[in-house]
Amino acid sequence: MRAALDFCLETLRQKNVDKFQCSLQKTKQYEMNLEGLDFTLIRTTAENTLSITVIQDQRKGSITVNRLDQDGIVEAVDSALELASTSQQDPDYDISPPQEAQKFTSGPQEPDPERMYELLKEYTQQVPQLFPSIKLMESALLHRQVHAYFVNSNGVQFETEQGNYSFSSIFSSKEGEKTTSFNYTGFAAKDLEKSLLEQATLKTLLTQSVEHLEAQPFSGKFVGDVIITPDCLESLLWGYVMTFLSDGPMIAGISPFQDKLGQKVASNKLTLSSEPVSPAMADGYFVTSDGFAAENVTLIEEGVLKSFLLSLYGSKKTGKERAKNQGGCFVIQPGDKSLAEMISQVKQGLLVGRYSGGSPSPNGDFSGVAKNSYYIEDGKIKYPVTETMIAGNMAEMFANIKEISAERIDYGAGLIPYMLSTGVTVSGK
Repeated sequence: MRAALDFCLETLRQKNVDKFQCSLQKTKQYEMNLEGLDFTLIRTTAENTLSITVIQDQRKGSITVNRLDQDGIVEAVDSALELASTSQQDPDYDISPPQEAQKFTSGPQEPDPERMYELLKEYTQQVPQLFPSIKLMESALLHRQVHAYFVNSNGVQFETEQGNYSFSSIFSSKEGEKTTSFNYTGFAAKDLEKSLLEQATLKTLLTQSVEHLEAQPFSGKFVGDVIITPDCLESLLWGYVMTFLSDGPMIAGISPFQDKLGQKVASNKLTLSSEPVSPAMADGYFVTSDGFAAENVTLIEEGVLKSFLLSLYGSKKTGKERAKNQGGCFVIQPGDKSLAEMISQVKQGLLVGRYSGGSPSPNGDFSGVAKNSYYIEDGKIKYPVTETMIAGNMAEMFANIKEISAERIDYGAGLIPYMLSTGVTVSGK
């Protein structure tokens, strides 16, 4: 594997490429799959991926290939150079500067097939017993081991050996003529000590799926509170940071936050960080795609914007500081109220389990369907609702946070609480 990378470097040097970076990754995956309650697949797969980026005469070309023989590598280098020759010149194309060579190791490097089978078998027995109405669709328990190298023409050399387990499950409920829409969840873990139902929100979502057999349509419209569940909030956080903090809107100058560094942009109850190298992250990362050793970074501290999420290119384009990582592995600091206490504060609102909608507009406006959700009135959950529309503004929703829950869910790639906010429009039929 290393020999292929060395040959790639030598080929690039012989062609006198101005600047280049290469990453070579070998991924080995052991997986067990269920369809319904039946084992359908147990296999091991392996894949090698070589990614090459060249910068020649301020033009950039990138290519990713699976061939690691010498002819394949030469062809890939030539293709990257050809792509660069047809691209637009940009003086801000660059690669990471010299850094200390490092090797990163994390997680289990080999799977435990017996324990994996035991856990999946237990899952197929527990679900019918505890949730007779649940219909499992597809479930998978994986062990993934990645051995990766990153090098560039500035002498950067990183090596990573990383392993973890991950589980995902898709399910719905059926009872007589009643059925629910599907729901899903998953998590990553460094070990297999706990049963599957004990982790993340799996048991909670299975319970809610059964409850949604009695879902009712909500009629009317109001502007009120929403409690965003951890499963939903994790996906909304990506929408939030990509809309306001990332390269695209910052380079275009359309982010409402572009001049807000060091200023208040959210409720003082919100402290949000991205922690890919935290020991708590089973599915973190150590090297950014543009060639820097990743560091944990606080994005928002007590409502104050502390960092944008700019790559090296975004930093050079905007003149602002490069982020210490590329996002993800989000951690929100907990509040002091339980979920039950948060629900008791809601006069009229919605507990939002899942959001289905497009990306927010450049100013943060969003509109979509709240799925797997519950109507709340006078401090009590009244009933599960069928698909109900919600709309609002992402920046305002995070500025209008009333409470962050004391409970947080550990997904292995994020540590996420419940969030109570206000000013969201809820519309039924």
